[in-house]
Amino acid sequence: MDKFNNKWIRAVLPALLIHCSIGTVYCWSLFKNDIALFIGKPVGEVEWAFSLAIFVLGMSAAFGGKLVEKDIHKSSLLSALFFVAGMAGTGFFIYQKSLIGIYFSYGVVMGIGLGIGYLTPVKTLMLWFKEQKGLATGLAVAGFGLAKVIASPLMEKLLGERNNEGMLVNATNIYTMFYILAGVYLVMMVIGHWLLKKPAGYEEENVQTQSFSYKKVLKNKTFIGIWLMFYINITCGLALISQEKGMLAFIGYGAIGLVSSLTAIFNAGGRIVFSAWGDRLEDRNSIYKIIFMSSVAAILITIVFDGINNSIAILIIILLCVINAGYGGGFSSLPPLLSDRFSLDSISTVHGLALSAWALAGLTGNQLSAFILEKTESYTIVLYVIVALFTIATFISLLVVKTDKVSIESEASISKEKMTAS
Repeated sequence: MDKFNNKWIRAVLPALLIHCSIGTVYCWSLFKNDIALFIGKPVGEVEWAFSLAIFVLGMSAAFGGKLVEKDIHKSSLLSALFFVAGMAGTGFFIYQKSLIGIYFSYGVVMGIGLGIGYLTPVKTLMLWFKEQKGLATGLAVAGFGLAKVIASPLMEKLLGERNNEGMLVNATNIYTMFYILAGVYLVMMVIGHWLLKKPAGYEEENVQTQSFSYKKVLKNKTFIGIWLMFYINITCGLALISQEKGMLAFIGYGAIGLVSSLTAIFNAGGRIVFSAWGDRLEDRNSIYKIIFMSSVAAILITIVFDGINNSIAILIIILLCVINAGYGGGFSSLPPLLSDRFSLDSISTVHGLALSAWALAGLTGNQLSAFILEKTESYTIVLYVIVALFTIATFISLLVVKTDKVSIESEASISKEKMTAS
């Protein structure tokens, strides 16, 4: 059995199994219209199930970090149970034509599974890959990004044929699909749960975890700076990515599906490349400077050449690829950056707190660009707003996120240690 007790079998494979399962939350756009038609509700109302899922993901990660820190086996199992129950429950409530039930199952129950599952493999990966923490987290988070590419063809197959108006020929496939997927992901996540294991000799709970101070972290300027730039990166990414199809249609570009696949590859690739690149840099915060500055440059070039109104497809495609790569890279570079600043011992808890930025960005990102378009009907104005936000994020990265390692032990713990020493 020793030959199976290595970082690829005990960390990378289970991380991919878990993240490739929960990452299918991003397949929502494939079937949201079908759900709306089946239950007889407007798409706008149904859309809130996805926003709620992302919000609960971030908040359950924020509050679930301590659980993950204490016992990865309990957290990985809970993640599988909540995610699969949410998936099956969504199918049941679609059958019942209950929008509230869909909000609860897809948004709340599945959202809890998403948050706990997203956190669970991260620390284990960094423990196995101590010298390549960025590569390790990049591999796992890439699974979350690639899930859409992998699952989309399966979902299209399960949904079946469509008529000339794009409606499902067999409408009942929309809820049976969720039952089938629940079974598939249950198997994948339980195997991941069974395989996931920390390196030999590592204790599940340690002194640092027990003495962790939420107050110290939440009041720390470096953490606040990281939280803000992470929030801005997600908000800007979602604001532009959510308008991807609309922008391409506006300039009259036909191969939207091809570009969508290309940007998905850049999204997943950015998660590996940027975080692995960070392993070679003296300060991982430099990765965020690179992400923000490259995003600003891509947007400014598009604005200067008026790429949208002049229908310059190559500029729009490059812009979308750069933003997608930076969006993915921002996720994968976060855990190793937090580990460098706040130590590896409590990374699950600190990472969970930082993911609360994802929760809020999930509610504001899509809505930001939608609001601007509603008021101005101009994609160029959307770009101006996004470039301004990326510029603010650049200054935060340069001026607020310090290089010093931060102590996050509680005051009581520090006093106890001093008394023991004396």
